[in-house]
Amino acid sequence: MTYPERFSNLPEYAFPRLRTLLDAHAPGGDVIHMTIGEPKHAFPDWITDIIVENAEGFANYPPNEGAPELRMAISDWIKRRYGASMDPETQIMALNGTREGLYNAVMALCPEKVRGQTPIVLTPNPFYQVYAVAALSIGAEPYFVAATPENGFLPNYDELPPEVLNRVAAAYICSPSNPQGSVATAEYWRRLITLAEKYDFVIFADECYSEIYRHAPPVGAIEVAQEMGADPERLVIFHSLSKRSNMPGLRSGFVATGPENMRRMRQLRSYAGSPLPLPLQRVAQKVWADEEHVIENRALYAEKFEIADEILADVPGYTSPEAGFFLWLPINDGEEATLKLWTQTGVRVLPGAYLARDVDGLNPGKGFIRVALVAPKEEMQRGLITLRDCLYR
Repeated sequence: MTYPERFSNLPEYAFPRLRTLLDAHAPGGDVIHMTIGEPKHAFPDWITDIIVENAEGFANYPPNEGAPELRMAISDWIKRRYGASMDPETQIMALNGTREGLYNAVMALCPEKVRGQTPIVLTPNPFYQVYAVAALSIGAEPYFVAATPENGFLPNYDELPPEVLNRVAAAYICSPSNPQGSVATAEYWRRLITLAEKYDFVIFADECYSEIYRHAPPVGAIEVAQEMGADPERLVIFHSLSKRSNMPGLRSGFVATGPENMRRMRQLRSYAGSPLPLPLQRVAQKVWADEEHVIENRALYAEKFEIADEILADVPGYTSPEAGFFLWLPINDGEEATLKLWTQTGVRVLPGAYLARDVDGLNPGKGFIRVALVAPKEEMQRGLITLRDCLYR
C-alpha cells in the first residue's frame, strides 16, 4: 500500500471543514468563538520570571527525554495525584505536547502484524483525530467504536467479537473524554486492562483533561493498573499542561509507561522527536510542582458549568459533563445547526460529526454540536444564551 492510499479515506481535519462550512457566509451578529479548546484563563504570573532566569539554557541542546529535574517533578506529581510510583529514570519522558506522544506511541510500540494479520488500533468514535492518523501511518487499521449516550460516552471495547480483539495491537481511550466530558470509572479501567491482558494489546490512556473536573478527581488508569498488579508495559499514560495549567503554547506534556515501552519510545524520539527547550522544561518542572493555580483554574470552570447548567436546563437531552471544558449538545443535525447559528447570530461552534467517523452509515457525532467553554465568563454566558434561543426555542 502506498502512502497516499493509506490516507485516501481519512476525512479532512475538523477545523478546515468548519471553515469551508462557515466562512463563505457572513456572521449574523458579533462573533463569539466557542469551537477550539484553547484555554483562555490566566496562567501563573511567575512563569515569565522562570524563563528569564533560565534563558541561558536556549544555548544548549535540551535532553531528549526531559531534564532529570523535570522527570522527577512529574514522578512526584503522579505519586501525589494517583498514589502510583513511576521511576523517573526509566518510565517517564517529557513531550513537546502530548499530540507528539499519542502519535509516536503507535510508531514505537505497535507491531507490523498481530497473529499474522494487519493490526487493529481501537479508537473511540468521536475521537481525537491523531489516533486514526497514527494507526494509518504504520499500516494498521483504525477501528472505530461508538461512544454514545447509551454507553455513557465511553466505548465498550469488551463487547467486540474475538475476531476483532485477536487483531488488536493498541487501544486509545480518552478520560475525561473529548468531547463529551465522561469519566472512566475504576471498574471501566479494570475491565479494559483485563481485556488488554487477555488479548495482549497496549492501552494508550489519554488523560489530558484529568485536572478539570466538577466534583471528584477522575480515577487514573495508572492507579488502577498498579492496584491490579498489571504488567507496567500494558499501559501508556499521557498528560499535559495545556489544559491543567492554561499553557497550550508551552507544548509540554509527558508519557509514562513500563521500562521496555519507554526504551522504544525514547529510541524513536532520538530521531523523530523535538525536545522542549531547556528554559521551558524549567517552567514545566515548576508548574507540575504547583497545585494552587490548578485549584483556581478548576474553580473558574466549575463556575462556568453552573452557568451552563442554568441556561441549558430545559434543553432536551442536555447532559452536564463530569469533567473537561466542552458541552456536547444534542441537536437534530449538528452541521445544519452550526450553519444556522453562525448565519443568524455569529456564534461559532463545531458540528459533532466532524469529530467522528461514519461506520455502517452511522456517525455518532451527527446529532451533536461541541461547544467550548474557554472564553471569558461574560462572553461565554452571552454565547450560550444566544445559542439556546437560536437552536432550542
